[in-house]
Amino acid sequence: MTDAAVAAKPGSQTAGRASEFRMLHTMIRVVDLDRSLEFYCGLLGMKELRRKDYPDGKFTNAFVGYGANPEHYELELTHNWGKGEPYQLGDAWGHIALGVSDIYATCENLAKAGAKITRPPGAMKHGTTVIAFIEDPDGHKIELIERK
Repeated sequence: MTDAAVAAKPGSQTAGRASEFRMLHTMIRVVDLDRSLEFYCGLLGMKELRRKDYPDGKFTNAFVGYGANPEHYELELTHNWGKGEPYQLGDAWGHIALGVSDIYATCENLAKAGAKITRPPGAMKHGTTVIAFIEDPDGHKIELIERK
């Protein structure tokens, strides 16, 4: 068994210790990189942290977020050149989650800016946490969670 597997196993000698692992980024594929950057940076206030073209592979990676890793988690936007039709998102993918201080005002401002609100703000089913859902230009779901 690997060290990581031992560390993750409940009741193991290393359970509860700080992990050597860190969440760094999640990659999603986007059809139109400029449109996606406008959404994530323009509407959601992220910054484009870095971008690299891979001419031999015919793709571009752009990393966005509220700060660079390893201190902050990033979102990797991968644009495969020449891809015109939408990606199939699959049924295993869920969503990205962002915390906001005033979910009602945030959703109102996002809607005015043209964001697609797929679930208006309100208490989550079977709970009291106030959430909402929006979609990016490629249909990826983003959960907004009110954090007071």
